[in-house]
Amino acid sequence: MNFKQLEAFVRVTELQSFTRAAKQLYMSQPAISFQIKALEEDLKVTLFQRNEKKVTLTEAGQLLYPEAKTMLGHYHKIKAGLDAIRGLKAGRLSIGASTIPGEYLLPGYIGKFRRKYSGINISLRVAGSGEVISWVQDRDIDIGVVGKIVKKENLNFTKWVDDELVVITPPGHRWSGKVIAAQELLTEKLILREEGSGTRQSMWEILDKHGVDCQQIKAEMELGSTRAVISAVQSGIGIGFVSRFAAADVLDAGRVQEIKLLGVDMNRSFFLVRYSPEIINYATDAFQELLLKNIGNYSV
Repeated sequence: MNFKQLEAFVRVTELQSFTRAAKQLYMSQPAISFQIKALEEDLKVTLFQRNEKKVTLTEAGQLLYPEAKTMLGHYHKIKAGLDAIRGLKAGRLSIGASTIPGEYLLPGYIGKFRRKYSGINISLRVAGSGEVISWVQDRDIDIGVVGKIVKKENLNFTKWVDDELVVITPPGHRWSGKVIAAQELLTEKLILREEGSGTRQSMWEILDKHGVDCQQIKAEMELGSTRAVISAVQSGIGIGFVSRFAAADVLDAGRVQEIKLLGVDMNRSFFLVRYSPEIINYATDAFQELLLKNIGNYSV
């Protein structure tokens, strides 16, 4: 019995899937199966019951799981301490982010982190907040940056930075540069982000708070990225809610224009999300510390 076998056993147990466990451990599915088989042969028991949909623990597997989890916890704690002593000269860091932090904020922070820890292999995946949160829950990534909080077990959210939503219109629109009542939005065609987007949820919450029935909004189209929303607005298809971080350049260039909503606070926040209880990962801890200590300095 070795730690690689225990790691494979714990991941398959928690994910109820050999395929997903293999993906998380950067191994092939046959390699995961080999580790489990070797562990079963060493212990002389069957650990999993397998069917077409999922795998479940046998009685022996249920007995082993908490002990294996504890042993791995001690192992990772020792390994993390050694990584810290070595100054993080090797390792992996997998980051997931919603569109705004992923495209506009995190690249600068990642660059700074890489200059300090050049041996860490970093990956960044960008998707809607809902999908990023699912990646954290499935432990496909080490840390996520999202625009919303959801109440789910095993997730820990930490507030990171503030953002502001702006309503943008094509140049020459009748509302350009004006202040309007939020209810007037119901008379215009809106370009929306997709379901699961943190921007969309923030927009919904803001409008609902100010008495706008979002079910009456005329959605001209739904798009999967903020850049696509901005492009559609530039083309005159409708108006849209986007992050000020994303719209800053096109607003300055006059390619879109901004309108204000009377008495409406358009501020929102981005959050760091991690799986809890966390498996100790010094690279993730160091990156989170960098993000929290250098708020607003994302261009360095």
